[in-house]
Amino acid sequence: MIKNIPIAFAAVLLFAAHPALGAQAAAAPSPAQDARATPPTSAGAQAPVIRFEDASDKAHINFVHSFGSAKLGSLLEGTGAGCVWFDYNNDGLPDLYVVNGRPLDDSMHPYPLKEKPDPLPHNYLYRNNGDGTFTDVTEKAGLAPDLYGVAVTAADYDNDGYVDLLVTGYGRVILYHNDGNGHFTDVTAKAGIKVDGWSISSTFLDYDRDGCVDIFIGRYVKFDPKYRAFYGADNYPGPLDYEGETNRLYHNNCNGTFTDVTDKSGIGAYVGRTMGVTAADFDGDGWDDIYVANDRTENFLFHNKHDGTFEEVGNDTGTAFGQNGESTSSMGPVFADLEGRGTLDLWVTDGHYNRLLRNMGKQGFDDIGATNGVSQANAQYVSWGTGVYDFDNDGLLDILIFHGGLIHLIPQEHTLFRGLGEGRFEDVSREAGAVLNKRTVARGACFADYDNDGKMDAFLVNLGAKGTLVHNVSTNTGHWVAIKLKGTKSNRDGIGARVEVYAAGKRYMEERVAESGYLSQNDDRLHFGLGAATTVEKLVVHWPSGREQTVSGQGVDRVLTVEEPQ
Repeated sequence: MIKNIPIAFAAVLLFAAHPALGAQAAAAPSPAQDARATPPTSAGAQAPVIRFEDASDKAHINFVHSFGSAKLGSLLEGTGAGCVWFDYNNDGLPDLYVVNGRPLDDSMHPYPLKEKPDPLPHNYLYRNNGDGTFTDVTEKAGLAPDLYGVAVTAADYDNDGYVDLLVTGYGRVILYHNDGNGHFTDVTAKAGIKVDGWSISSTFLDYDRDGCVDIFIGRYVKFDPKYRAFYGADNYPGPLDYEGETNRLYHNNCNGTFTDVTDKSGIGAYVGRTMGVTAADFDGDGWDDIYVANDRTENFLFHNKHDGTFEEVGNDTGTAFGQNGESTSSMGPVFADLEGRGTLDLWVTDGHYNRLLRNMGKQGFDDIGATNGVSQANAQYVSWGTGVYDFDNDGLLDILIFHGGLIHLIPQEHTLFRGLGEGRFEDVSREAGAVLNKRTVARGACFADYDNDGKMDAFLVNLGAKGTLVHNVSTNTGHWVAIKLKGTKSNRDGIGARVEVYAAGKRYMEERVAESGYLSQNDDRLHFGLGAATTVEKLVVHWPSGREQTVSGQGVDRVLTVEEPQ
């Protein structure tokens, strides 16, 4: 059921009923009831408990990642792959697209497959059926390219109302246009995008605020698959054995084509070894900036100068190096308001000590990971995919981290930090369910409330093994609200919009981003845990166009779709 509610500036706030509620929701007589889920335990009852379970088999998701050879034997194979949750058919249910590797020519592998699998491994699109299960629709969608895939990001680049895909990998990238009928078309050449080498984490952002999302494409190293400078009998060349690469920036011409502005923007002056990429407005000036997590190279923070160019400020802001001033193996960056101050802090997983960087404004960032115990707890692991969400809806952000061996197929258990407020966390990993205790060789992870029950779930890509659908079955959870943005003058996805939610005297803030974490992208709906609050007193959207929109007095436990005022 959809209800149109008039609000300020003649915009429209749409209440989208949960598909899981079916006719019951549709028959509800008032806007305050039409999208309501089962209410949480009342105040004063037991505290919320975060729990997860493996729902892969129940959901009919049987994705198995391939690194393309008989035995792990190159940097390309060990990098893994990512995934994205996106609603490709606009039915209100997040669908899942997972990227995969595939066998290359035997001469490119130290351990080739004597007999290639038939059919060859490929990427998968799983359509969400709305009942906790998924259907493989890859073939119908045309999304199984002949590509050694690594990462994926999604956005409606042409503002036609359907979300498109950018898939990166070894040798090329592919821009897929969503045709709106369940099928995608490769428009890479038509769009004017040509990227060689090894492309990895990338993202959409509207860096010039013209209402059309642009593309930042990260590249890892100048990989030579025939290079065999082994330093040990069971080792293979690492990132420093190859030259670094430049990243690419493409400006959206708002007509279905893009222009390469890498050098003009200043991005092309920097050589790194990109792993993870994300873009957000870290300094609150209304213009999105780009953070690049590099492998064994200092990280980059490209500050948007509002004139189509960027200034690299990583060293000046304290975001370039690790806790001891070293270039670490940075993996998955996430911007989030970790302390509820209305400021975007930065969380970065790493092959050494994970970094929790507190945004100090003009003074840059302060690494507080060591002082609050988050870094030390994960020092024994290699950390990859990660998500920062309020998994128990108590009003405080939590951090979920997936681990796995760096060079060898060494499985590791995973970590959950429950938020305590003021930047403090407690490790509750071993009490959060068997799925986190099961050791895997994790890589990319993407997060979404795939069953629309108000609890954030995840999908995990495991290197050379079956993926895991991590279903949130937490108990005694609090209230929540999710915000779906629809831009008009701004880009249709609302990428770059900052949303503030006021409830029970507290303010919550998130920015709508594309890529986040390692090689992956999450549910485009902004999720807010609200604790015991039963009303959203005020909702403020700061659109990339510069418009500010305010909505007051809304209910909780629902998805709200907010359209930018015309």
